[in-house]
Amino acid sequence: MLEALGLTAGEETAYRRLIDGPGTAAELAAALERPVTAVAEDLAALVGRGLVSRLPGVPARHVAAPPAVALGGLLTARREELRTAELALVALAEQHRMAAADRAVGDLIEVVTGVEAVRQRFLQIQWAAAEQVRSFSTAPFVAVPPDDNTAEDQGVDRGVEYLVLVEREVLATPGVATGTIASIRRGVQVRVADKLPIKLMMADSELALVPLTTEPGGEPAAVLLHRSGLLTAVEALFESIWLRAYPLRVDAGELTEEREAVIGELDRNILGLLLAGLTDEAVAGQLDLSLRTLQRRVRALMDLAGARTRVQLGWHAARNGWA
Repeated sequence: MLEALGLTAGEETAYRRLIDGPGTAAELAAALERPVTAVAEDLAALVGRGLVSRLPGVPARHVAAPPAVALGGLLTARREELRTAELALVALAEQHRMAAADRAVGDLIEVVTGVEAVRQRFLQIQWAAAEQVRSFSTAPFVAVPPDDNTAEDQGVDRGVEYLVLVEREVLATPGVATGTIASIRRGVQVRVADKLPIKLMMADSELALVPLTTEPGGEPAAVLLHRSGLLTAVEALFESIWLRAYPLRVDAGELTEEREAVIGELDRNILGLLLAGLTDEAVAGQLDLSLRTLQRRVRALMDLAGARTRVQLGWHAARNGWA
């Protein structure tokens, strides 16, 4: 208990024993069943802290100082240390806030130019992913043709989840359908959309690469986004289009398209908890989501269902077996 005031377990035991009455180092050692040398070291430390006094005599006897006085002084000193630490924490927090503000100006956005630089960032983002890679695949392919994405196989082998949205016209590009079939068989989730607004490669919710130019023959350039409000907006864009897109499956060696848009297991869980009467905060806590992420997914589900209110979303979910 007194370790919070800086005492060791041995010092606390010796001090508690002396509260019952004075004693020599040998007497304490015998009572506590500890080596005399260890008890003597503890007594010396207690004397230094002002918790114990040494009485005249040979051998010297030790007496405990009144706890209210001795321990009260230690408690006051520890409070002052905590107060100093608290002030230091405030200063460090402000320093971190200022540094974050500075990073938001430049470090959170990096412009990458040149075929090799864009290609390298394209692969590095996937290598950096710990849980999930999400991407938009659109034509034309300027820096990284589909067959050159060597990082996908490595990511899948590491257990990274891949969600790929393919623009419909891309599937007509020679070799793309074959590569897509191979990806699906490896476990990549692929959906198709009629049109995609941008090219995109995103790792978790930490990094995203968005090309600036797409014209063949031009100098490729892209923007690398770190965690920021802009990256959050890009993530929301992906989630919204993903919900509306149609899953691709492999059937008898051919790509087939499920024309009925589907929702994932996470969205089913969200709807189930909401329909059970839980608040947004409770649902977010149950599913280990941020409140903003939860509300964004609910908004996307409402858009998918064509619902203007959550009541309409609940009706649509029940009718279509979403929850």
